[in-house]
Amino acid sequence: MHIAAIALLVAVLVLLSAVCSGLNVALVSLDLADLRRKAKLGNRDAKAALPFRRNTHLSLVAILLTNIAVVSATSLVLDHAFAGNHLLAGFAAGAISTILIVIFGEVFPQAFFSRRALPLFAKLAPFMRVMIFVSYPLAKPLQLLLDRLLPRERAPLQSRQELGLIMAEHQNSSSSELDDDEVEIIRGALQLSEKRVRDIMTDIRHVYWLMPETLIDADRVDQIKEQGFSRIPIFDKALTRCYGVLLMKDLVDIDFDEQPQRVEDLPLYPSQLIGSMTALDTMFRKFIASGTHLLPVERDDKIAGIVTIEDLIEEIVGHEIEDETDRQLGRS
Repeated sequence: MHIAAIALLVAVLVLLSAVCSGLNVALVSLDLADLRRKAKLGNRDAKAALPFRRNTHLSLVAILLTNIAVVSATSLVLDHAFAGNHLLAGFAAGAISTILIVIFGEVFPQAFFSRRALPLFAKLAPFMRVMIFVSYPLAKPLQLLLDRLLPRERAPLQSRQELGLIMAEHQNSSSSELDDDEVEIIRGALQLSEKRVRDIMTDIRHVYWLMPETLIDADRVDQIKEQGFSRIPIFDKALTRCYGVLLMKDLVDIDFDEQPQRVEDLPLYPSQLIGSMTALDTMFRKFIASGTHLLPVERDDKIAGIVTIEDLIEEIVGHEIEDETDRQLGRS
């Protein structure tokens, strides 16, 4: 055979080996759960690669069978090129084919494919179909055997700590689609189950509250206005019972100069007690279920403070939320 034809044939075989080796690395490096998510989002490369990753064993066997066939063919072609001396021919063919396959058929393609596994695998999907079709009579039985010996893998879920680290990577990367505020909100939400109500509640010493028998007159209304709160909890003197929450908007149409009234005679909205050790994600569900923005916090059978929906939002977003009244009163 002419030397140029041999060289060309060897180059084609080494290229095929490189493609097989790269596809092998790309296949095992693609995460099945990640591919499913990307495919659902419309990623074309993921859609092209997903069927092969689902049938990993069939794809893997087809790649390896093709690669072994190509390597063997390379050795045979080189052996034919050195046919003059059988001993030298075998040694030279083995040495040259080993060097060519290792360097150009294994090392470089694997390093290259590992960096761009998904797009390269997707582009070579038609070649994968050809390999599976050609090797199917042998590849299919091996796939069935492997499926029985090695059951289908379950996609692992990231832990809360791992998701937090992923968010930190987004925060530190200029190429992330998430801005800093989005990252902070997600990280704050992930930490809700690790924090307790006691960590964010307002201690009872700093809570403005009234008793049911408190008489609201003009002076009391002025005092309430100075506090700047839209909701006032109503407790007994011993701080063992919550009668509900008084909303300031319900007092707007009442003339307390002419008609002073007791708190218990005004409309009160029920509010459930919540334990100080309750996790914040559980507290979030309680806010939704109770339909109120303020919950009294109980500790050792006594009301120890209050927590509001605003406190929870501040914990999620990671900074204080000040309204007009807070700025006016200089309250943090």
